[in-house]
Amino acid sequence: MRYCINCCIHLLPNDLHRQCFRCRGPDHNNQRCPVCRGENKIPLYTDSKQMKWLAVLEVRTDHCESWNGLFCLRKGKLCSLMFGLIIMTLVMVSYMLTGAKHGLLLIPSPFHYGAFASNPSLMDNESLSDMKDYYQPSKMNISYVKDYPSIKLIIDTITSKIEFITRQRPDLEELRKQEPHMFSVIPNKFLPNSKNPCWYEEYRGNTTADPYATNSYALYSKRFRIIFDYLRKVFWNHLYHYKDKHYRLRCLPHFYIIGQPKCGTTDLYDRLRLHPDVRFSAIKEPHWWTRKRFGIIRLRDGFHERYPVEDYLDLFDLAAHQIQSVLQSDAGKERAKRNNIIIGEASASTMWDNNAWIFFYDNSTEGEPPFLIQDFIHAFQPNAKLIIMLRDPVERLYSDYLYFASANKSAEDFHEKVAESLQLFEGCVLDFSLRACVYNNTLNNAMPVRLQVGLYVVYLLDWLTVFNKDQILVLRLEDHASNMRYTMHMVFQFLDLGPLSEKQEALITKSPASNTRRPEDRSLGPMLPSTKAILRDFYRPFNTKLAQVLFDDAFLWKRT
Repeated sequence: MRYCINCCIHLLPNDLHRQCFRCRGPDHNNQRCPVCRGENKIPLYTDSKQMKWLAVLEVRTDHCESWNGLFCLRKGKLCSLMFGLIIMTLVMVSYMLTGAKHGLLLIPSPFHYGAFASNPSLMDNESLSDMKDYYQPSKMNISYVKDYPSIKLIIDTITSKIEFITRQRPDLEELRKQEPHMFSVIPNKFLPNSKNPCWYEEYRGNTTADPYATNSYALYSKRFRIIFDYLRKVFWNHLYHYKDKHYRLRCLPHFYIIGQPKCGTTDLYDRLRLHPDVRFSAIKEPHWWTRKRFGIIRLRDGFHERYPVEDYLDLFDLAAHQIQSVLQSDAGKERAKRNNIIIGEASASTMWDNNAWIFFYDNSTEGEPPFLIQDFIHAFQPNAKLIIMLRDPVERLYSDYLYFASANKSAEDFHEKVAESLQLFEGCVLDFSLRACVYNNTLNNAMPVRLQVGLYVVYLLDWLTVFNKDQILVLRLEDHASNMRYTMHMVFQFLDLGPLSEKQEALITKSPASNTRRPEDRSLGPMLPSTKAILRDFYRPFNTKLAQVLFDDAFLWKRT
C-alpha cells in the first residue's frame, strides 16, 4: 500500500495516484509530475494492514516545502476556521464592552487581599517627599462614564445600597487576646490626682543604658532624633526613686484630635498647643493606633517591625516630666496650679483608618473588621475626649487631591479620578455591606481619590458604639474659619481648660492659619462644576444622616 505525502495523508490504493486532489489536474501526467515521480517526497510503504493517520511520517528533503501543510486544508475547513476566528473576536469584544459597563473589567475583587499597595492612606500631613508615590496615574479607560447621566446612574446604585447598621462591640477578653502585650503594659487604673491617664512604671535599666535606643520613631525618622537626644539628657533627672528602685511616669493622652485629614486639624493643633495648660506628643501625628503598631511606616514600603506600645508612650515623656514635677511638688498651691496640664494627640488618621485589620485580625464577619481602633482606645481610656474637625466632603476631597497628587494635577484629571473611584465603590457595595467597603483595604488602595474619608457619618456612628456622645466634640472647618474665637472657646470648654488672659487668647486666635493650600495648587482653580455636582449627589445621603445624628443642619453643607 502506498501513501502520497502531498495529499494530506490520504490513503491511496496501489498506484491509483490520479485520485490525489493535489496531484490530479486537467493535463496531469504522472511521468512529468515531480510530485508523482517522488523527486521531493519519499513515499512510505507498509504492508497490507490498515495504518492510522497518526502513524504516517513525513520525511522532508527540501525546506522550501515547509509551508506545504498550510495548503493541505480543504477550502471548507479553511472557511470554517476563519468563521470561528471572527465569532471568537466578536465574543471577546462584546465581553470587554459589557464588562466595562458593569464594572466587571479591570476591577480587582473587593476582597482580594494582598500586600499593601502604595496608594491612599499614607501618613496624613507627613513630609511631601514621603508622598511622591501617593497617587499613581490611573490606567483605566473611563471615557464611558465621563458624562454626568452615566455617573448619576452609578451614584443612584450606590445610594440604593446605603444601609446604616449598628456594629456589635467586641468583648474585652477578645481584645486582650488580640493585643496581649499592650494590655500587659497599660494598667487598668491610673493615678487619681492627675487629669491624664498616668501611672508609675519600674525602670530596670542602668545609668549607662540609653532608654530610647530601640525606639522605632527615633530609628526610622531623622526628624525626631533631636527630640530624643534632648530626652536622653534629661531622662535620669525625672526618675522617681523609691526603696532602691527607679520609676518613670508613663502617660496616655487625655484627649485625641482624631480627624479628618484636610479639615483643619493642623490649624487646630497649632492653636491648642499655644495654650499654657496643653501638652502634645513629641510628634504631631504619631499614627500609632492606626499604622505604626502594625509596622506600617509608609504603605509603599510594606511592613516593618511593629512599634510596641512603649515606643508610643515615649512620645509623651516631655509632658510626663512636667506632670511628675507637679506631683512631687511640696507646695500645694503650685501643685494645684500645674496639675491642670492635659496631654493631647492629633493623628488625623485615628477616626477612619482601619486598613491594616485584615492582615492581623481573623474571624471577620462578611468582610467587616471584627475590631476597630476605638475598641482598643476605649478599653484603656473609657473617659477619653475626642475632637473631630470636618468640612464639606466635596471640598475636602479636592483639597486632598491637590495636596497629595504628585504630577499632572488638573480639574479634568480630578474629574476622571472621581469617576473611576465612584465606579470602584459601586462595584463593592453591590456585593458587600457599606461598612465592609469603607474599611476595605484593597478598595481604598485602588481608588485614585479617597472618597471614603468623606463618609463621616459611617465612622462617627462606629465611634458612638463605644464612646458616649458627650465625649465627642464635632466642629466644622467653615465655622472655625469664619469665627475662630468662638470655635476655640468651644474647645476650651470641652476640655475643661481654664480662662485665658486677653494677650494669651489673642495669641491663639489671631495667629495665621496653618497648612493652607499652596500657591501652585491655588493656581489650578476650582474643580469643574460637573465634578462638584457629581460629588454633591454622592455625599448627600451621608450628610443627611450626619445632620440627623448631630441634630445640626449645618452639616448638610447646602451653602458651601
